Amino acid sequence: MRKVIMFNTVTLDGFFEGPNKEIDWHNVEAEFNRFASEQLDSVDMLLFGRVTYDMMVNYWPTPLGIKDDPIIAGKMNSKAKVVFTNTLDKAA
Repeated sequence: MRKVIMFNTVTLDGFFEGPNKEIDWHNVEAEFNRFASEQLDSVDMLLFGRVTYDMMVNYWPTPLGIKDDPIIAGKMNSKAKVVFTNTLDKAA
């Protein structure tokens, strides 16, 4: 049986995003990237909701995502993904 590991960035009062759906409050720095890299090394598949998938697919495979963080981009782009959605016919 496989394990599901949940990795979310959330405020102490339970919010994932700001009032206008912004996530600019996420503190992405060296320690966070080390943790994210270790988490990505420990899994073989990523599970996303459609909104998060859209954000990820519109950043990590792009030249900007690869330039900003080539290690995380390589790991994000190489993992198999499952998208939970009622609105997409397919996810690339």
